[in-house]
Amino acid sequence: MTITSARPAARVRRVKRAGVTLLIWLLLLPGAAWSVIRFGGWETGPLVQLFAFTPYAAVWAGFPVLVAIAARRWLAAAVSLVAAALLVVYVLPRALADTDRGPVTGVELTVLTANVLAGNADPQTIVRLVRDHDVSVLAMQEVTPEIQNRFAEAGLNSLLPHSSVAAEWGTTGSAVYSRFPITAGGSRRNGGGFLQAYGTIQPPGAGPLAVESVHPLAPYDQQVLADWRGDLAGQPRPDPDGPPRILLGDFNATLDHKSLRNLISRGYRDAADVDGRGLAGTWGPYDGDLLPAVTIDHVLVDRRIGVRDVQVYGVPHSDHRSVLAGIVVPALD
Repeated sequence: MTITSARPAARVRRVKRAGVTLLIWLLLLPGAAWSVIRFGGWETGPLVQLFAFTPYAAVWAGFPVLVAIAARRWLAAAVSLVAAALLVVYVLPRALADTDRGPVTGVELTVLTANVLAGNADPQTIVRLVRDHDVSVLAMQEVTPEIQNRFAEAGLNSLLPHSSVAAEWGTTGSAVYSRFPITAGGSRRNGGGFLQAYGTIQPPGAGPLAVESVHPLAPYDQQVLADWRGDLAGQPRPDPDGPPRILLGDFNATLDHKSLRNLISRGYRDAADVDGRGLAGTWGPYDGDLLPAVTIDHVLVDRRIGVRDVQVYGVPHSDHRSVLAGIVVPALD
C-alpha cells in the first residue's frame, strides 16, 4: 500500500494561485497607472511621448479585466475595470460626433493643414485637395524655398493667390495661403525655433478671421519639454473683442497631453474631436516605421466658429496626413 501526502499538492496549488494573481496584477498595473496619470495630467519625462498612444492603452486595458474575471480575482478585476473605464471615458468621445458643433449659420469655408516634411511632400496632391474641396485657407509647416517654388509650378497660386510665407531650409518654415486678401500678415518664431506664419482674412459676407499655421517644437527629448510646453502655452488665445481665430497645423501633441487640453480650454474647439474624427491618426506609420498612428495635427477653431465636418488625407512623401475641415464663420450683421 502506497501512502501519499496531500501537503505537496496543496503547496503546489497555492504557489500556482499566487503566480496567477501576481501575473494578473502585473498586467493591470500599467493601465491603472496610465489612467491615474492621465486623470491628473501628470505626464512628464518619457511619459510625454508615451501618452500620445493613450488610445491604444485604452484598448489594452480591457484585456486584464477579462483575465481577472476568468481567474476569479475579484479585487484585481475591480481595479482593472475602473482603470479601463477611465481610459475609455477619455478616449471614446473623440469617436463620437458632438451635439454641440458651434454656430450652424454663417459663411461656410473649408480649411486645410499639411506638414510637408522639410519640403519633401508632393505638391500635386495638396493642390488637388485644394481644388477638389474648394479650400479657402491652406496652412503648411516645414515649408522650404524649394517647395514654395514647386507649389507655384503646380498651380497653387492661381487657386490661393494670397499668402503669408516664411520659408526656410530644413523643418522650421511655415506658410498660410488664402483665396482672400491677407492683411497683417507675418510670422513669428516660437521658443522651440519654428516659424509660424499668420494673417487676417475676410471672406465675402463674413467679418475678419485671424489664421495661424501652428508648429510647436516636438517633445523628442526630455531636455526640450519646457520649450514644447512653452510653445503650446504661447499660442494666441481667442480675443472676445477681436476677430475669431483659427489655429491649424502640426501641434506635436494629442488630446491626451495636458498642454494641448489647456490651450483648447482657453476658448477653442478641436474640429476633429467635434466631428467624431478625433482618433484619425495623422502621424506615423506612413514612412514604413512600425509606429502606431497618433493624432498630432489639428484644426482648432474659436468657439464663435462652427464645425461642419473633418476628413484626413494622406500626402505622398510626408510622414503626416493632412487635415481638412469644413467650418462656419460668423456672417456680417
